[in-house]
Amino acid sequence: MSKTLVIILGPHAVGKMTVGQELAKITGLRLFHNHMSIELTRKLFAHSEKEWGLLNSTIRQTVFELFAKGDFPGLIFTYMCAFDMQSEFDFLQKVIDLFQSNGANCYVVELCADFDERLLRNKSENRLLHKESKRNLEWSEAEMRATSEKYRLNSHEGEALPFEHFLKIDNTALPPEEVAQMIKSHFAIEEREGFASS
Repeated sequence: MSKTLVIILGPHAVGKMTVGQELAKITGLRLFHNHMSIELTRKLFAHSEKEWGLLNSTIRQTVFELFAKGDFPGLIFTYMCAFDMQSEFDFLQKVIDLFQSNGANCYVVELCADFDERLLRNKSENRLLHKESKRNLEWSEAEMRATSEKYRLNSHEGEALPFEHFLKIDNTALPPEEVAQMIKSHFAIEEREGFASS
């Protein structure tokens, strides 16, 4: 049985982590959402310090290598991608290449949702529980607006993307459980034995 990598992309509060949690439940894959490394890193370094980026990238790369090379069924990774920056695609391709070189099937999912819906999700209990840095809602909403103006956080309809296996879902009106099932079914991801974190 081969490994599986699922990368879930999308803008702030679109539901990447929550969908990832539901996908983990029905596939047995483990979830590494992007704030797992961010929340640790921010406790040690300011975002403006070069050490912030070094530690964050080191944590992520270590996790990728452990799961790509270790005896695990695979990984779900969530990431907010700037679709107008080639460096973002280069980063994602390196992750995909690492897993593929170790026999993994690699799938990329993009989520999109209306901005007003994402503003509501930004206040959700699950998001605030797992993302301490988002609990200052005034700052968080301002950061959402500023980043959305600076970067393109979703692909254009019909845009050619460098992913062999890709699925885009508008989840504005869809519960995360349904989105997770759509991903599992579309890519025919086999269910593995689950993992209970302590």
